[in-house]
Amino acid sequence: MPVVVSNLQGRVRVSLLRLRRTAEAALRALERSDRELHVSVVGDREIRRLNARYLRRRTTTDVLAFDLEAPGPTRLLGEVIVSADTARRQAKRIGVSVALELDLLVVHGVLHLTGWDDHEPENARLMHERERQILTRARRQAPSRLWAGLLEA
Repeated sequence: MPVVVSNLQGRVRVSLLRLRRTAEAALRALERSDRELHVSVVGDREIRRLNARYLRRRTTTDVLAFDLEAPGPTRLLGEVIVSADTARRQAKRIGVSVALELDLLVVHGVLHLTGWDDHEPENARLMHERERQILTRARRQAPSRLWAGLLEA
């Protein structure tokens, strides 16, 4: 299961190895370990540009997931793009490490690529519970405050 992680920003310290392991754990948990995945860590400016170009939203977001699955022999599942700047702000707001917030965003993106949706409250609750299971299985200690406002929504 090749997972390629790229850090395309320089303001927030990122462990590429940790993010790769988190993405691999998510793929295993979702029975997609035969697929390839790209993860890119960018800054707010770049994620805002991508959000405007591909989703027609001129706002910053924390994670984007692009399904790149195609018919034929390709093994590429897609690309998850996370904003390190937004992850840092969100981590500070709830009192967790940036590394843990980035882990959560990567798992969230992988879930989107495998068909999970969080637009409706009940679906969002189920998706966040699955994120928690995957992070726990990946041995990421996730304090309950990481889920504040997510599981209750």
